[in-house]
Amino acid sequence: MSIVFDPTELEFDFFRGSGPGGQHRNTTDSGVRVRHLPTGLVAQATESRSQLRNRERALERLAELLERRNQVQKKRRPTTIPHAERRRRLEAKKQCSARKKQRSTPDAE
Repeated sequence: MSIVFDPTELEFDFFRGSGPGGQHRNTTDSGVRVRHLPTGLVAQATESRSQLRNRERALERLAELLERRNQVQKKRRPTTIPHAERRRRLEAKKQCSARKKQRSTPDAE
């Protein structure tokens, strides 16, 4: 499923990509940054020396960002503690309590 963008909602910026590529990359403005004006999301691509390929990649990334933003997360169901685990925890608390009682000094009678 491909998202179709309204051209009036997009703003393109072109810039020189950094990194390896030599003279061809340093002389052309092949980096593309796309801003989706209604949401403010920004995607950019500078991998290729071709501005057209970078524009396509930036639009793909923007579509992914919009899909991810529009996804509805499932509501989390809280988990309950199993009976066996609850029983083990209570037993451990009783043992710890008994140990602490043994540490205390006996009452002077």
